[in-house]
Amino acid sequence: MFWYQQPPRNGLKLIVSTSTWSHSLYEDGYSEAKFEVNRESKYVLMTVKNVTSKDEATYFCAASDH
Repeated sequence: MFWYQQPPRNGLKLIVSTSTWSHSLYEDGYSEAKFEVNRESKYVLMTVKNVTSKDEATYFCAASDH
């Protein structure tokens, strides 16, 4: 599972990638303290914590099936 952030008038930025067999891998500038990823059953949820106006963006998730 991949989570992306697209700030207004900017391109997509990868926040974090995760899989069922590994820990979440955060890109530079992003952390679990701000973008928490939880696996619940067959779902993967990302929570943006302590939201401020700097977090204004469209967020996308994408899945890959190997």
